Amino acid sequence: MASLNRVFLMGNLTRDPELRYTPNGTAVTNLRIAVNRRYKTQSGETKEETVFVTVVAWGRQAETCTQFLSKGKPIFVEGRIQMRSWETQDGQKRNVLEIRASRVQFLGKPQLAEESAQPRQEEDSLEALLNEETQKAPSSGQDKNPNSNEVPF
Repeated sequence: MASLNRVFLMGNLTRDPELRYTPNGTAVTNLRIAVNRRYKTQSGETKEETVFVTVVAWGRQAETCTQFLSKGKPIFVEGRIQMRSWETQDGQKRNVLEIRASRVQFLGKPQLAEESAQPRQEEDSLEALLNEETQKAPSSGQDKNPNSNEVPF
């Protein structure tokens, strides 16, 4: 009998990723995401439910996620469901279902995690300065003959 274990999720991070390393040096991080679902009931009322899912990323992908993602950032995850079991110190068996990421796509505006704490005002002032400098820049004179077939490089 055929089977398929593939998951596609899109949601927002509920906390900053924390990078860890296994004893043999492999990077691993857990990404906790909130996935929202809106639907209408039979009576026409709109409802929303949120599911919290743990996504595990390994290797270079884990390091990249930790570097560029922070709480609240939207991501798209492709992966598979896996079950992990362990025994607590008091002897109880525990099981957890989580998503093993094969691909994590960063959504939204690109930004380093360290930059997310900086105020937006600095970015706005930089954009204004660049626009101002662009308007002041002298013309290069390439527009003298618009019918010219010469390539400008």
